[in-house]
Amino acid sequence: MTGKRRRRSWWARRSLRLRLTAAAALVIAAGLASAAVLLLVWLHASLIRGLDTSALQRAEVVAADADSVRTGAEIPAADHGEVAVQIVDRTGAVVASSGNLRGRPRVFSFSASRSSTPRAHTVHDIPIGENGAWRAVGVPAGSARNPVTVYVAVPTESVDHGLARLTAGLAVGTPAVVTLLTAVVWQLTGRALRPVEAMRAQTAEITASDLGRRLDVPPTTDALARLALTLNDLLERLDMSTRRQRRFIADAAHELRSPLSALRTRLDVAARHARSPETRVLAASLLRDSERLTRLVDDLLQLARLDDRPRIRARPVDLDDIVFTEVREARHRTQLPIDQHAVGAARVPGDADALARVVRNLLDNAVRHARSRVTVSLHTEDGTVRLVVADDGPGIPVADRERVFERFTRLDDARSQDNGGSGLGLAIVRDVVKAHHGRTLIEDNRPGARLVVLLPAQEP
Repeated sequence: MTGKRRRRSWWARRSLRLRLTAAAALVIAAGLASAAVLLLVWLHASLIRGLDTSALQRAEVVAADADSVRTGAEIPAADHGEVAVQIVDRTGAVVASSGNLRGRPRVFSFSASRSSTPRAHTVHDIPIGENGAWRAVGVPAGSARNPVTVYVAVPTESVDHGLARLTAGLAVGTPAVVTLLTAVVWQLTGRALRPVEAMRAQTAEITASDLGRRLDVPPTTDALARLALTLNDLLERLDMSTRRQRRFIADAAHELRSPLSALRTRLDVAARHARSPETRVLAASLLRDSERLTRLVDDLLQLARLDDRPRIRARPVDLDDIVFTEVREARHRTQLPIDQHAVGAARVPGDADALARVVRNLLDNAVRHARSRVTVSLHTEDGTVRLVVADDGPGIPVADRERVFERFTRLDDARSQDNGGSGLGLAIVRDVVKAHHGRTLIEDNRPGARLVVLLPAQEP
């Protein structure tokens, strides 16, 4: 179970780190993609504005000399690149044009702009080169008697090619940048979660029986340090409350032992020397109830001690000797046969009194539920001591095999207050075995149940 919990914890930590990194990668990718798109849009608009300005300046230069241009003349090309120029009169006839449009009919269909800043147009049917896109402006020129319109267009091919190369570069570079930044985020997330994981690991090691431990407070004043202080304060309050509760249970159980012992003695005397049969029957019944109450008080005291000191002082213990002694004592309390022929030598590190309590509780549980016999076996295999106490009673359903080890748990079909069960015997068994670094389990006996205790063997 511990290995599974560790694996689940590892995957939980890894999953959190992956989710944080994936979220950061999505944010980074979205941010870079948005920035790239905005950059392309802004750069395209800026370059197009530059082309419009260039076309307008060239048109103003040609318009200034439009009156002196002869019909059919060739307008010199601009020095800074390919430009298409046409001068058109009021009838739509071409008066003059640049060399690349010489002999061509009118190619500009929009009218001249009368504003101080003429608006440029995008045209595609200029018969020059590959018929790409052009930015064209038209400005009025000439005299009032002979008005003309000067059209100037500059190609957008250089802008389109430049933006295409930039787009290709961004398409290749953006994923690389996202990958690099994701790797950086992965490392930073790991470093940020490392103190959180250390705190989580320390918290996982604190059990209900070890509330005296505290978390290490980071030497900072951030939220993590405040969280550690808050958790330590919570552990302090839980520790104080748990100690008061355990002290109350131990004190109450201890104080009840003396009056219960005196009560048992008096009831025993009354049962033996009562004159009337009714008195003897009543005294015997009360004696059984007092014995059950005494066992309950002893169990509560034992659990309080286990909760307060869960760690057992380990010494070499011959478990087979304890089993033989407890079987001999159990035979005095029952008429059922108890088979111990399968008990072999076994030595474990632990507390002899606590282990004797384990064997005693297992035998009492088996005797209460057995129909005809109880079987005990003990052997060592692969460094593990296996103690089995089996009965031929009604057995324990699979769904209840964990629940029977809880405190004050009775199964309706197998336990009742009349047969002496307090619901604490198997809880003590599990707590003691757990303190000895062992485990308990229940198997089918067909019929009945097999209660199995696994303990680490004493190293030679």
